[in-house]
Amino acid sequence: MARAWLLAILLFCSTVQAAPAVRYCDYPVYPPISWSDGTHVRGLAPRVVEAVFARLGLGLETVVLGNWKRCLMDAAQGRVDVVLAYRTPERENDLVFAEVPVLREEVAVFYNRRRPLQVERLEDLRRYRGGLLFGESYGEAFDREVARAGNFEWVSDSQQNFGKLVRGRIDFIPYERRTGRLYIEHLAGGSDIAELPITLAVDHLRLAVSRRSPLAARMAEIDRELQRLADSGEIERWLAQSEAAYRDMIAQPEPRP
Repeated sequence: MARAWLLAILLFCSTVQAAPAVRYCDYPVYPPISWSDGTHVRGLAPRVVEAVFARLGLGLETVVLGNWKRCLMDAAQGRVDVVLAYRTPERENDLVFAEVPVLREEVAVFYNRRRPLQVERLEDLRRYRGGLLFGESYGEAFDREVARAGNFEWVSDSQQNFGKLVRGRIDFIPYERRTGRLYIEHLAGGSDIAELPITLAVDHLRLAVSRRSPLAARMAEIDRELQRLADSGEIERWLAQSEAAYRDMIAQPEPRP
């Protein structure tokens, strides 16, 4: 009998260990939402995702790819289970979005003070050269304007994009207002970067599951856990902690040889 019990326990442990983890794809260039300390992905997004699936009894594997578009493509093909993204009609073909948002965000226009812009509405940006990251979307109206105007240069990295703005190679960057402000605080030449008072779009960052993932059938549970985190104030606390942690990391002096 003891041998039978031992065998059952070993089989149970083997089954638990073999259970696949949730594959979460992140492109950590959006502090305080997600960023890298050189070793780990940190920020509000990975913390929320980990908390939600821990409550569902699932582990988490974080996947970092070369750009944000790759994350979306892998989610569409089912190679990863989860991303955090804005909801658009095109993305809904491949992703199921949570109804409870993680965060409300405003999209601002960042520009170089040395090259002022005359912009009062979205269409006015056609006169200028903009920069975007591969895969970025800021709402249906913005995406239509980008496709119509054709005045954007696409890159993989925020540092490259803001560097081009500092050097005058592009005229503006559409970017989340909170993230942009935090990013330019310690950017070389960041004192030349300002933001226009207009808001291009207001959207909500949402947890999204690949339609090819088994997790797509558990969206009600996912929404329940997201609502719990929002109601408890955890999301706001984690956001503030991530901002502070990012500032601390950037402010650290370079290690001496």
